[in-house]
Amino acid sequence: MQQLIINQPEQRGGDSVREVVVGMLFVGLLFFILGFVTWLNGSLVPFLKIVCGLSNFQALWVTFAFYIAYTLMALPSAAVLSRIGYKNGMTLGLAVMGAGALLFIPAARSTHYELFLAALFTLASGMTLMQTAINPYIVCLGPRESAAMRISIMGVFNKGAGVVVPLVFSSLMLSDIDRFSHTALATLEPAARDAMRATLSERLVFPYACMAAVLFVIMVFIHFSRLRDIPPETDGANTGVERTGVLQFPQLVLGALALFAYVGVEVIAGDTIGLYGHELNIANFGVLTSYTMVFMVIGYLIGVVAIPRYLSQQKALVLSALLGMALTAGVALGSGVDGGLSQVLLGWTGAPPVPDTVLCLALLGLANAMVWPAIWPLALQGLGRYTASGAALLVMAISGGAVLPLLYGRLSDLASPQAGYWMLLPCYALILWYAVTGHKIRHWRSSPALP
Repeated sequence: MQQLIINQPEQRGGDSVREVVVGMLFVGLLFFILGFVTWLNGSLVPFLKIVCGLSNFQALWVTFAFYIAYTLMALPSAAVLSRIGYKNGMTLGLAVMGAGALLFIPAARSTHYELFLAALFTLASGMTLMQTAINPYIVCLGPRESAAMRISIMGVFNKGAGVVVPLVFSSLMLSDIDRFSHTALATLEPAARDAMRATLSERLVFPYACMAAVLFVIMVFIHFSRLRDIPPETDGANTGVERTGVLQFPQLVLGALALFAYVGVEVIAGDTIGLYGHELNIANFGVLTSYTMVFMVIGYLIGVVAIPRYLSQQKALVLSALLGMALTAGVALGSGVDGGLSQVLLGWTGAPPVPDTVLCLALLGLANAMVWPAIWPLALQGLGRYTASGAALLVMAISGGAVLPLLYGRLSDLASPQAGYWMLLPCYALILWYAVTGHKIRHWRSSPALP
């Protein structure tokens, strides 16, 4: 997901170019870490499905435990930052993330799925705190008129991590994975099967111990660095009225629903592609999230160049929704064996070919890339003093990444993994409606306002 901006403190004078560049390097590292941990879920879902003997629905509780933290911890994180400031918020967020990484060690050694979910929730709680700190920080690090450029660079750091992490995970975790296939495990006695799964689970201990160590080292580095601290803004007086008053704006409430649908389809495209590839017996299923992330980076760069020079935010959202609907049909109706589309689009790169349905699923990254940045300004347009509270409501929409993948998991178990992707169609239809009509509505009982 593109990263969120809630508050935008006023820029102080006297910022040197060196201070801005050094600050961007620090914060870019943090955005890369956030992306690395976020998109690790795409490889972790099929891995834990094998380790814990789960159904698709059960395996996708990984995404629920992770993304529900954004909804539950967003407001507490804002309250913490109002007391300790942005720089201390970064260090505290890294500390909580490090604790979450350490929880993976007892989880891996016990193979208790509940412990894995607790570790994921802890990781995501630390990430929520850190994101709430670094987004406004990058805005006020340099001149306000160049903030969009800095945000775009940070987005590339974040999505670039999504390309790298499945490759790293696959090389460390998924060697000789065929030994642990469902067919191979089914032939074993229960005791031998449990021993095999415990052996596979043990592979998580060293990488997550290293992750915890790196997070704690960076935490200390940030804490003692010379990064300029910036006191967070408050919403001002009458905050309680503002938090309820935002519901009077249809463009905001409907925008939150569109974001709920968007985050859900983004997470499904990134985090279930490995699970789907495993169902199709694709040898390199652990790296398939990288395919989605590559297309998302491409889409992100297109958005940076094209909006608003060639495309308005509203038209970009329309095109993204239409492309998402077309690719959803390709996933649900295409071949799970033939790789002709992959040969045409990726043959020149030397990337391993994948079935057409898998490639259409990966291409959803391209369709999804411009949705987040297009919905935000449309949803917040005209809110005035309600803007900060409206942004808090939009944060809650990240819970779509918790709920909709679970729905996909249930549908894939009841029907088939491929048929389950039909659920994406109404999500993109909702985004399309918001792009064409919903964002224009200014009163709950009136027709859309004219531009």
